[in-house]
Amino acid sequence: MNAHLEQLSPQPLWRHFRTLCNTPRPSGHEAALVARLEAWADEQGLAHDRDAAGNLRIRKPASKGHEAAPGVVLQGHLDMVAQANADHPHDFARDPIETYLEDGWLHARHTTLGADNGLGVAAALAVLEDDTLTHGPLEALFTLEEESSMGGALNLAEDWLDGRILLNLDSEDRGQVYIGCAGGADVVVDAQLPTSDLEEDEALVRLALTGLTGGHSGIDIHKGRGNANRLLVRVLRALEAFDARLVDYRGGTLRNALPREAFATLALPADEVEGARERLLALELELRDELAGADDHLALALETVEARAAEALTRDASRLLIAALHAAPCGVERMSVDVPGVVETSNNLGVVTLEGGRFHLCALVRSLRDSATADIADRFRALFELIGARTRVENGYPGWTPDPDSSLLARFRALHRARLGVDPEVKVIHAGLECGILGAKYPEMAMISFGPLIRGAHSPDERVEVASVEEFWGLLRALIEDLARPSS
Repeated sequence: MNAHLEQLSPQPLWRHFRTLCNTPRPSGHEAALVARLEAWADEQGLAHDRDAAGNLRIRKPASKGHEAAPGVVLQGHLDMVAQANADHPHDFARDPIETYLEDGWLHARHTTLGADNGLGVAAALAVLEDDTLTHGPLEALFTLEEESSMGGALNLAEDWLDGRILLNLDSEDRGQVYIGCAGGADVVVDAQLPTSDLEEDEALVRLALTGLTGGHSGIDIHKGRGNANRLLVRVLRALEAFDARLVDYRGGTLRNALPREAFATLALPADEVEGARERLLALELELRDELAGADDHLALALETVEARAAEALTRDASRLLIAALHAAPCGVERMSVDVPGVVETSNNLGVVTLEGGRFHLCALVRSLRDSATADIADRFRALFELIGARTRVENGYPGWTPDPDSSLLARFRALHRARLGVDPEVKVIHAGLECGILGAKYPEMAMISFGPLIRGAHSPDERVEVASVEEFWGLLRALIEDLARPSS
C-alpha cells in the first residue's frame, strides 16, 4: 500500500515514511515497528540497542576524518495519534494508513496521517543510510508512547546517549525553529456515582454533538475551536430545565486531541422530550453563532432510544456531575507575558466517560510554568472532591527552558539564511516536545527542534505540505554536515 509515496522527493525519506504508514503504530503498539527497524539496521550494518523502557537507538560511526566532531542525536517518536472519523471503521492496531495527494499536500483517508512524527523518524532513517553525507558520530533515538504519556522519554535511560547535540524532528512549521516548550501533566478523575431505576414516565433520548474540527490540544488550543466535552456539558446544563438526568456519556478519545464529538444518553419525562428538542434547536443556533469563523459545522441531534436502560444517575448526582464539568478549567488559562503570542497555561478536557455510574475524566494541563500546571491540577482536585471523586496527577513532564544564545541555534540560523535567504522564526511552543524531558536527563546537551509544515495534527484533517518536506530534508542534511566541521 502507498506505493505512490516512493515517487516523491526526497525518495529515501518518503520510502521510509511508506514503511511507517504501512506498519500500525498507535501509542502502546510500537513493537512491530521497532522489530522492523532493527531488522533494517542489521541490513545496513548499523549497531542498535534498546534501553529498559524499550526506546530504540541506532548508531552510525562518523565519516572518516570527522571522528572528533560532536556527536549528533536525531530524535523522534515512533507512535502516532489514532483518530478516525466516526463513520469510518479503522483498527489502528491492525490497519495501515491509506494516503493520497491533493494540491501539493499529503493526506490520509478519514484518519490521522502520522506525519507527526513519522516524517521526523523517516528523515532520521534516511540520514543513517545516506553514504554521501559527511557527518560526525550519529545516533538516532526513537522513543515510545509520546502521544499517550511521554512514557518513552520519561523513562529514557540516563548515561546512555553519547551525543552532545540533539536535533528534535517533531516540529510542524516551515521556516521556524523551536528552542522551548511547555511542560504538562495528565489530570485523571474517577468516581462511582449513585444511580436509581428509571421512573415509569421517563423516556430515553440520545444526544449527539458532532462536526467540530478538533486538533492538537497544544498547538490549536488558542484558535477558538470548540471542545465537544465543554459544549455538550453546556447543553446538558440547559436540558436540566426539563428534569433530565444522565444515563451515560462518551466524549473525546485522546487527552491531547481537542474533542470533536461527544454523546450522552438522558432520561427525562416523556412529556418533556419535544420541549427538549425545541430547546436543542435554539442551542445549536446559539453555539454556531459563537463559533462562527473558528468552527463552522457544529451539529446537535436528539433521538429517542427504544431500548430501556436499567438505571440513570440520581437527580442530585447528575446535577452535581454536570455542574462540576461545567466549572472545570478548559481552554487557554493565561497567555505568556515573557513570550508574547504564546499560550502560557491551558487545559484540555480530553476524555470524559460515564457508564453504569462509573465516571472517568482525563484532562491534559500544559504550561510554561510548572507551578501553574500544579495549580490547575489542584483546582481539579478541589472541584471534584465536592462530588466525592478521586483525582490523581500522572505522566508529568517538565518544560524546555529556552536558550536564545545557544551556539547551535546560531549555526542553524546562519545556515537557514544562507540556504533560504531569510532568518527562521525562533519560537517557543505550547505543545509538549520531548526536549524538556530529555534535557533534564542530559543537561549538557544542546537542542533545537524543526520540521516540515504539518497542519491538523491529532485529527483526521492532518496533512503535510510535500514541498516543505524537501526543504526540511535539505536543511537537516546541511546542518549535519555543518556540525561535522569545527565551529568558527
